[in-house]
Amino acid sequence: MAEPLYVALGAQRYRIERPWGDLPLNGPGRISDVACDGAGRVYVQFRQDPYVDAPAPGIVVLSPEGKRLAAWGESIQDGHMFTVHPDGRVFVVDRDAHEVVIFSAEGERLGGLGARHRPGEPFNAPCDVAFAPNGEIYVADGYANARIHRFAPDGTPMPGWGRPGRGPGEFCTPHSVWVLEDGRVVVCDRDNSRLQVFTAEGRHLTDITDTHKPMDVHGGPDGGFYVTDQVPRLSLFDGAGRLVGRCRPVLNGAHGMWRDSRSGVIYQSEQNPNRLTRLVPI
Repeated sequence: MAEPLYVALGAQRYRIERPWGDLPLNGPGRISDVACDGAGRVYVQFRQDPYVDAPAPGIVVLSPEGKRLAAWGESIQDGHMFTVHPDGRVFVVDRDAHEVVIFSAEGERLGGLGARHRPGEPFNAPCDVAFAPNGEIYVADGYANARIHRFAPDGTPMPGWGRPGRGPGEFCTPHSVWVLEDGRVVVCDRDNSRLQVFTAEGRHLTDITDTHKPMDVHGGPDGGFYVTDQVPRLSLFDGAGRLVGRCRPVLNGAHGMWRDSRSGVIYQSEQNPNRLTRLVPI
């Protein structure tokens, strides 16, 4: 057996475990994103091409130990990223269907945001979804748009922001979004190779340019946040946007990530090779 590998983010060291979990890695889908619920269960998203791939679950649920518990979501056309709501609902960004689909934890469709298969109403190939502490919903939209949409907790549309470009509040592929504990909104403006930070209402605060094509942003300890990019590497920034530490835990960069706040374990979703990697604090 190979010697274990280790990485560090600031003072914290991690043991790399890969591939992790009882996942169908030889099927048609590629692992696109990962998230945890309040009990530590791990939800793994598989992306398929509905025109050429046989129907398969879009979400596989694992126990904290990696045992497969459930699989559902065959109706998802092109799952890009997703987030587990604090109440246990699962919000899946069905990119090519131009909809954010809302599921129960057991995979029952509960509703959605956007008009399915109707681009521009309002989404046009959206990327990611995140929740504010007050329950508001933010959607990064995405591949064919350059906008952050904002919704009330009940799904009522609120004023959003963004347009194509390279200036403040402009985007070239807003690929991921996260809302910090204080309500600030962090956006991975991927193909402008920067993070943009905004107030809850969309007023531009600052750019963080020390990143190369950032893929995913996720909240970290003490008000900070993690960012995966295409160097490839994983970076930890503090709440003021200062770099705390960096590491290279995966081969070609993680498309998605999640930190389990209960255990401190960091999950990284890889597409090439197709696997889930986890970083266990030691």
